[in-house]
Amino acid sequence: MAFLSSMNITASGLTAQQLRLDVISENVTNSTTTRVQNGEGSYRRKMVVFEAKTGRDGFRRAMARASSGMVPNGRASGGVRVAQIVDDPSPMKLVYDPTHPDANEDGYVEMPNVDMVKEITDAMAATQAYSANVTMFNTMKAVISDGLQIGK
Repeated sequence: MAFLSSMNITASGLTAQQLRLDVISENVTNSTTTRVQNGEGSYRRKMVVFEAKTGRDGFRRAMARASSGMVPNGRASGGVRVAQIVDDPSPMKLVYDPTHPDANEDGYVEMPNVDMVKEITDAMAATQAYSANVTMFNTMKAVISDGLQIGK
């Protein structure tokens, strides 16, 4: 039943990349938000932190375990999960606009630390990773289907 483990790994990648795209879209949407709901200033960019589900196994050990068919604790091994969503600590941008309602006494508005080039680059990387997981899933389906055809 190693193919089920492979499907779980692929599904975890799809889920993680979808959440990453959701966070990126939130960043883009709030790229001009100068006031958040709780009144703590302008919107702060968020980033997704991924973590391997299997812990600290090395590549060689994971490959040996996979080739022998061993599954730790009776569960499927491998995959990725979102460990946390953190705020980007980079400084906010100051823009001179004395007519803005959120301008300080010097006429500067604290704008979000969202860089559109970073967001587009991250979105492209997340889309490519998502696409790679979809390709892996479709390949796995084809292999399983061909394996079932052999038994006929």
